[in-house]
Amino acid sequence: MSPPTTLFLALTPKFSSSPATATREPLSDRFSSSSSYCVRMGGACSRKQEWDNEDSLIRGLPRRYCKCGSLKWWTSSFSYPSVDFHLRKGECPSLLDLCIQKINEDIDKYNTFSMLPRDISQLIFNNLVYSRCLTSASLEAFRDCALQDLYLGEYDGVNDNWMGVISSQGSSLLSVDLSGSDVTDLGLTYLKDCESLISLNLNYCDQISDRGLECINGLSNLTSLSFRRNDSISAQGMSAFSGLVNLVKLDLERCPGIHGGLVHLRGLTKLESLNLKWCNCIKDYDMKPLSELASLKSLEISSSDVTDFGISFLKELPALSNLNLNRCLLSDNGCKKFSRLENLKVLNLGFNVITDACLVHLKGLTKLESLNLDSCKIGDEGLVNLAGHKQLNCLELSDTEVGSNGLHHLSGLSSLQKINLSFTMISDSSLRKLCGLSSLKSLNLDAYQITDAGLANLTSLTGLTDLDLFGARITDFGTNYLKKFKNLRSLEICGGGLTDTGVKNIKELSSLVCLNLSQNSNLTDKTLELISGLTGLVSLNVSNSRITNAGLQHLKTLKNLRSLTLESCKVTANDIKKLKSMYLPNLVSFRPG
Repeated sequence: MSPPTTLFLALTPKFSSSPATATREPLSDRFSSSSSYCVRMGGACSRKQEWDNEDSLIRGLPRRYCKCGSLKWWTSSFSYPSVDFHLRKGECPSLLDLCIQKINEDIDKYNTFSMLPRDISQLIFNNLVYSRCLTSASLEAFRDCALQDLYLGEYDGVNDNWMGVISSQGSSLLSVDLSGSDVTDLGLTYLKDCESLISLNLNYCDQISDRGLECINGLSNLTSLSFRRNDSISAQGMSAFSGLVNLVKLDLERCPGIHGGLVHLRGLTKLESLNLKWCNCIKDYDMKPLSELASLKSLEISSSDVTDFGISFLKELPALSNLNLNRCLLSDNGCKKFSRLENLKVLNLGFNVITDACLVHLKGLTKLESLNLDSCKIGDEGLVNLAGHKQLNCLELSDTEVGSNGLHHLSGLSSLQKINLSFTMISDSSLRKLCGLSSLKSLNLDAYQITDAGLANLTSLTGLTDLDLFGARITDFGTNYLKKFKNLRSLEICGGGLTDTGVKNIKELSSLVCLNLSQNSNLTDKTLELISGLTGLVSLNVSNSRITNAGLQHLKTLKNLRSLTLESCKVTANDIKKLKSMYLPNLVSFRPG
């Protein structure tokens, strides 16, 4: 059975019936997440965020690669939000919404959508994916529909049997995401007929090897290709990339067998972005072929064995604006090479054996906007070299030797929006030197020596949206100062000094989206009652407290809640499931006691 003629006629006035003239909707608009805020929750008494750990930030990360719940920082992305056709009282649904809803309800009745305009078929397909209702059987109805974008990343059941319908879109197909699927080398052979393909995502497809790469060698229109976490791709297999002359973005993160294969990228003169993070096989001589990629703007080679010698090849890349050398073998001597990279905007030097002497070589990088010095031997004296970086808006100083005397060098950085001072030696009194940073939005003070007095010295920073006081010793009295931060969207206070009395001040922060009060063992069900008015909350963590099942009733008002963590509390999974089914339809992640 095909879609009713009346449905087809109702839709055609809005959309052209000719696939050739149908307007293409941007992929980013179609698949925008309903939750743009990262959920960061902790289960330990102290923790340290690593900016370079991308595994936790990947949208739709496969379950087999997720961090375990015991990690101190937990980031979650919620893919495939279901399309909600429930309307407010008095609102009228569009004809298009009603038709798509009806088709999805009766999807098993239709054999083909090939006679519908492409945009309509695309919307039906997208909705089935979002609602997790697409099956191998219903997929068959989309054969020869000339779809442009097939986003099936982390979708259950995708394998070689799906590739026939995917390839039937032919030259219309522009973007395919098969990440986390069971597609093999054989399945990739179907893509040979999709010569217009410009974006292909095969992250975590661990059944694809060098033989599969041969199948994409002819897709010369590809501009974006991603193969994250693949143990089977070798240097020899990378020869298939040499024919992808229009490639702009290539992602080979966590591919441990590609040492020696970068030589095949020499002819990719349009390549602007190359991700080689966590490829510990990368050595100094792998850097030499990259020196010929004059268009390269972003290079990620963290956690590799590249030394100062390998860094010397990068001086031939004048367009480079983003350079990630986190956890390499860099020393102060290697930092001298940065002086020629005048267009650098983002520089990550975290976890390298560099000292204040390195920062001297950064003085000429006047376009620098983000600098990561996490866990480097940087002290107060070195920060004087940053005073002239007026465009700097993001500075990571976590776990450095920076103390109270160094902060005054930062007082003139008027563009600074984010700074991480966790695990440093700063004091309460030194925080006064940050008061002139009127643009500051994100501040991390996860440090045990910070107390209520330090928070009092920050009250002029009324523009703060993110405040991390995870390990700081904040008490009920200190929460009075939080009233000054009306724009806070994310707050973490996990030092153990709060009671229900202190939460009374937190309940006034109506803009909060993420709230972490874990490790405060004296919090009771009263806390949940107090924060029940924070209806914008997407993430809540009250682990290691006295919360019980009886207190869950106060969460009924938090309709936007998507993540709830109550580890080591007297709460059962069944009670949370009951709460979810009756009152919290958006809750997709929870951890009971």
